[in-house]
Amino acid sequence: MASTNEIVEHSAVELRRMIGTRQLSPVELLDACIDRIEALNPAINAVCATDFDRAREQAKADADKVVSGEPLGLLHGLPVGVKDLQDTKGLLTTYGSPLYKDHVPDADTDVVARVRAAGANLFCKTNTPTFGAGANSRNPVWGATGNPFNPILNAGGSSGGSAAGLAVDMMPLATGSDTGGSLRIPASYCGVVGFRPSPGTVPVGSRPFGWLPISVTGPLARNVADTCLLMAAQAAFEAGDPLSYPQDPMQYLAPEPVDIGGLRAAFSTDLGFAPIDQDYREDFAAKIGPISAFFGHAEQADPDLGEVDKVFDVIRGAVYLARFREEYERDPDSLGPNPKANYEIAMAMTLGDHAWAHAEQTRAYHEFQTFFERFDVLITPTVPISPFPWEQLALTEMNGETLRNYYHWLAPTYGISITGHPAISIPCGVDRNGMPFGLQVVGPHRGDRFVLGVAHALEQAFAGDPSLARPVPNLTQLAEPTPALVSIVTDPPSQAFPARPTA
Repeated sequence: MASTNEIVEHSAVELRRMIGTRQLSPVELLDACIDRIEALNPAINAVCATDFDRAREQAKADADKVVSGEPLGLLHGLPVGVKDLQDTKGLLTTYGSPLYKDHVPDADTDVVARVRAAGANLFCKTNTPTFGAGANSRNPVWGATGNPFNPILNAGGSSGGSAAGLAVDMMPLATGSDTGGSLRIPASYCGVVGFRPSPGTVPVGSRPFGWLPISVTGPLARNVADTCLLMAAQAAFEAGDPLSYPQDPMQYLAPEPVDIGGLRAAFSTDLGFAPIDQDYREDFAAKIGPISAFFGHAEQADPDLGEVDKVFDVIRGAVYLARFREEYERDPDSLGPNPKANYEIAMAMTLGDHAWAHAEQTRAYHEFQTFFERFDVLITPTVPISPFPWEQLALTEMNGETLRNYYHWLAPTYGISITGHPAISIPCGVDRNGMPFGLQVVGPHRGDRFVLGVAHALEQAFAGDPSLARPVPNLTQLAEPTPALVSIVTDPPSQAFPARPTA
């Protein structure tokens, strides 16, 4: 029998193959993932609610299906972590808010239902900021998620628990979502892959504004091929999402072969508008040379995204007004500082602001199409700065200049969100502080398969260069619990694992 470490370190694609060929039992795999969680979660606090007893029963049933020769789903027997913003039937879903600390949904949200239907074993929830607001996965219910490369630092967000858990092999796949960068930022900080699909590719029927293409759901994994596997299970056509469109989900099952040697690549450090830490700017500049050599043509160029900061303020604000009006009017402080700040920013806006923002978004979109007539792919740093301590709720200044608001530092990713183009963050070595460096790869309109193919080709090219290859955490440094944010909840959720580390 393989050791626990050997089992969990296999890719999701390989694990699924091993299950299908009876080389690995789903029970054995689940136990290995649980062992890894029990060993390392006290150090990074990536996993929050769990359902191990039910998961073990499912694993046994999954094993029986393999033996009996029944048809198996794409994700049959694979333990999958689910972001705590996404409803899971029978499993505690808190959204990181004390308002929902005992909330157990009676149904899965749409994307979770598709992942479950594909055979996944949904055995745990992963940590997130309160209501997903911000890129620091800490909340008063579960505490903070630490970075697996240095647990006192930020793991990113809002899918931070998913990314951190993947980085230390607690699970082979995890779900996430992305408005301003919530799939891509934690992937960058934790050295894994996070893919933001085109709006509607992964249907989301629960958005308060169904026609607004800013918030999407997508996959996180440890490599691009695994990302494609989960993407194939998530993609669909569902009338409940007005942005959804007919498609064959199986087209995402494996990366599309792409010859990047024939592509025209644009490298942009700051998209022409985003604040970037000077050290990080220099780190990216050092990587541009070797990465450029993989392309047929490469040059530095910035797209014209206009006043995208203000556009994001308005559109993001409208979502918060629609979602949290009742909670805010009852008790503004109950939302937590970041959601409250978003709501109050939005309250000051006028109908004229909304009209302007949507017109400016459309103008920026058209400019982006012109940009992609010149280039096949756009490459940027995913984040603008090395991870900072999670004790700091958000970044307030950069290069000595005060930032506009708590999410201004997310500009490299939310600028792309506004365009609606698909984007992926892949690992690209480390920065000068030894922390994972993420590369954001952006493709043309509806070019989801193309982006995944380019990312896979780059991943393969990076594997031969230690300065560009995916870094992995030193697990021996995570053997002891790490002091984490003390929960303000005096009556903790009933489905909690493990006991939250205390200062």
